[in-house]
Amino acid sequence: MMVVLSGLLAASLAIGLPVGSAYADEPTDGTGAGTSATEVLDSLEVKGRAPKTGYKRTQFGKAWADVDHNGCDTRNDILNRDLTGVRHKWRTHNCVVKSGKLHDPYTGKDIKFKKGKKTSTAVQIDHVVALSDAWQKGAQKLSEERRTALANDPYNLLAVQGRANQKKSDGDAATWLPSNKGFRCEYVARQIGVKHKYSLWVTQAEKEAMAKVLSSCPTQTVPDYTGVKDSTAEKTTESEQTEQTQTEQSAEQAQQTQQTTQAPAPEPAPAPAPAPQPAPQQDVHYQNCTAARAAGAAPIYQGQPGYRSQLDRDHDGVACE
Repeated sequence: MMVVLSGLLAASLAIGLPVGSAYADEPTDGTGAGTSATEVLDSLEVKGRAPKTGYKRTQFGKAWADVDHNGCDTRNDILNRDLTGVRHKWRTHNCVVKSGKLHDPYTGKDIKFKKGKKTSTAVQIDHVVALSDAWQKGAQKLSEERRTALANDPYNLLAVQGRANQKKSDGDAATWLPSNKGFRCEYVARQIGVKHKYSLWVTQAEKEAMAKVLSSCPTQTVPDYTGVKDSTAEKTTESEQTEQTQTEQSAEQAQQTQQTTQAPAPEPAPAPAPAPQPAPQQDVHYQNCTAARAAGAAPIYQGQPGYRSQLDRDHDGVACE
């Protein structure tokens, strides 16, 4: 027995480990992985949201940079990780994803992805902790190198449904949660892990919202993996989605036909006026991608203010990637 212990001690000293750590297996990425999410949440500083003044996307480095130097940009790294049945664009060394299928963690739906000007936006890469939110909760105090790491950290990135990503925008847990309730515990726990890793704080409202979600899953730990485990939530199959889409399209066509063939009916009583919405920014124009990045607008998805096909070099619906 003494011989075995002596051997372990010698091996530990030989590789530079402190005595007694030969069996240590603690997470070293700073996320608190494997620890109770509630405990890690309680360790985060609680402060008010700082002003957004000075925020630009470029404060977090070049969008989708190849920070791990594997020859593939971060966007395609995440698509390769999160999609199944992936097919790649020819002569891109298995980097640029041409097509695949995503089981979206935010909605629980299966989504076909096809790279193209009008189709790429169906799947987008979301920052679990939005960069704007991070900026207002401590990231402006980080070095540019550290902020670039945050923006490209696979632990903080998920391939998700484009519409869900747009609805989330830069919201935190107090203002937005995934519609897929079966993923909310993991989602909140991952946000906590990201904020712990990069020394970001939470607001009181955000902490209360996170605690409420975690109260339904008291054994939830901070995830110790970068991807998403298969949710047990009920899936919406591709055939169901296609059938639903076709039904909606048929209903719209029937309604349009009816409107053109029938005499106009008497106008119904006016509905209550909707809440005022901000006017769309139709006049946004960026001369080039450099200007778009300087304004913190890149990447620009098709349909968003400032998108132009001239800025979308590969015509996949995402300009200034």
